[in-house]
Amino acid sequence: MSLLNFRKDGPPDLMAPSPERAVTQLYEAHALELVRLALVMVGDRPTAEDVVQDSFLGLYQRWGRLKDPGKALTYLRSSVLNNCRSVLRRRGRRPLGAQDPPAASAESRVLGREQGREILDALRRLPHRQRETLVLRFVLDLSEEETAQIMRVSRGTVRSNTSRGRTALERMLGETS
Repeated sequence: MSLLNFRKDGPPDLMAPSPERAVTQLYEAHALELVRLALVMVGDRPTAEDVVQDSFLGLYQRWGRLKDPGKALTYLRSSVLNNCRSVLRRRGRRPLGAQDPPAASAESRVLGREQGREILDALRRLPHRQRETLVLRFVLDLSEEETAQIMRVSRGTVRSNTSRGRTALERMLGETS
């Protein structure tokens, strides 16, 4: 039985014996979800995996300074988004999928349908804040409050980004139909 249980449906048990154990359990429970988040944001799996790895390393290095270890997952999600922003800044803000025709990428294989690829392409063309908001809300299925905490914005900003992003997606997808 685990001393530290990071569940998606509740707070962790904070009786962890060590930072190594805590971060390992977080990794086991959430790494795939975080790679998916990064993959949608940056457009290629190797970069997404690097972004997530850097975020876990940062969490491990800062574990002793966390004010509330129960919010470690929120910290990780914010870190992944921040690292994705850095990657996109270095690239000139364009995810790889926006400049190159998609090869048989991980998300293409998972979606496997033309409609799914169209949605991902449209999502990548959104302004980065709208894209982040929609990914957190609808890909990771987070609440407005959780999304606001991760993005460090107000719930009103989350609602606004969600509305604008959905409207823009509908317009882009309507143009391709």
